[in-house]
Amino acid sequence: MQSLYEWDFSRQERDLEKIVERNTQEFGPGLEDKAFIWQLVTGVVQHLQEINNIIEKAAPQWPMDQINIVDRNVLRIGLYELLFGDKEAVPPKVAINEAIELAKGFGGESSGRFVNGVLGTVFKEVEK
Repeated sequence: MQSLYEWDFSRQERDLEKIVERNTQEFGPGLEDKAFIWQLVTGVVQHLQEINNIIEKAAPQWPMDQINIVDRNVLRIGLYELLFGDKEAVPPKVAINEAIELAKGFGGESSGRFVNGVLGTVFKEVEK
């Protein structure tokens, strides 16, 4: 989330691979399996436009550029896991709960509710 935040903050002009490598070295020393990090980052980037479109449809009153950067990237990760990720490794309800906790921990006062609302709306549509 931190790497996607930094990349998004730079208006996606900085090299995301370098950002992830630096953050992994700085904040994840001794981390043996970086595959999950790369799966999330590359998955979000590969599906970025589709994910952004889903956010815009699920939260039409919030244009993308008005959504807090933390919330926007937590939503992107949550939606990637919810829609494109391995459901056995990360079940949908777990993905939603993890996203809510990230939003609560790093976002604003109402971030948890906002992320819950958007992901809950998408989840209900997916279940149909």
